[in-house]
Amino acid sequence: MSNENQKPTESVPAANTIDTNSTRTSPFLTEPLPEGAPQGQQQSLQQAATDPSVNGAIPKYNLPKGANTGNVGSTTHFGYQTVNSEDKAQKVAEVFHSVASKYDIMNDLMSFGIHRIWKRFAINMSGVRRGQHVLDIAGGTGDLAKVFSREVGPQGHVVLSDINESMLNVGRDRLIDAGCTNVDFVLANAETLEPFADNSFDLLTISFGLRNVTDKDAALAAMYRVLKPGGRLLILEFSKPVFEPFSKLYDLYSFTALPIMGKLVANDSESYKYLAESIRMHPDQRTLKGMMENAGFNNCDYHNLTGGIVAVHRGFKL
Repeated sequence: MSNENQKPTESVPAANTIDTNSTRTSPFLTEPLPEGAPQGQQQSLQQAATDPSVNGAIPKYNLPKGANTGNVGSTTHFGYQTVNSEDKAQKVAEVFHSVASKYDIMNDLMSFGIHRIWKRFAINMSGVRRGQHVLDIAGGTGDLAKVFSREVGPQGHVVLSDINESMLNVGRDRLIDAGCTNVDFVLANAETLEPFADNSFDLLTISFGLRNVTDKDAALAAMYRVLKPGGRLLILEFSKPVFEPFSKLYDLYSFTALPIMGKLVANDSESYKYLAESIRMHPDQRTLKGMMENAGFNNCDYHNLTGGIVAVHRGFKL
């Protein structure tokens, strides 16, 4: 494991108590999923989908709106394909709607179970404390949120967010079954995080989700906005292997074995071909560190895991 920069001196943000009733049951466990529309807006995404006058067209999937910053040109990459920037979110949605039901078992198969060690390392780096507020962005099936729910305790609060309703439904079912009553579930686009107010969370995490975001700079800016002063961001993501012979072996595995596994287990080879391609198109360790610094984060560092196949990036809002 190699590190970039020294580990900063960490101060624990003051805990925010939102409810002193340890038996509080979240309304999000029984009511429909809230949608990532800006605060104060009453029109739902479902209405937007059924009323052509709203968007001019009915999208295949109803997704919370992304940013419109001008950071991304008219075209962008979807794996190795070049697509219209406005179409990428829909294409990513197709991938994750397709794989949602097999997502966890495929993670175990593809990584030989090592993804659990990567996630445990990220959780250990998080410094999460009792009573804190945590936002798990693109949290999917809830691996991290489940642990954070236990760590923050009944006086703490966890939000599991994802842009993809199929993934979020899987996560909600898992966490309800696990008795996690201090977790809310919110459809949100990482580029805007519009449902969330400024300075709301002590800890933000995004695990294997940033590479799928169209406007990564907008997403990092949104993360900085909703993080409390003194809080931290952790990004767990596939990255660039640091040892060239290992990198070639990794490429061979990614572009041959992964699509075959996807076909056999999830009946979907194309989604796992995209997975391999999206990893190669994601910024390398130093580039992502610089993007975090440009978004305002301080004391940024990264830790390579499994030879750089995965890296954990960390930054602080001071």
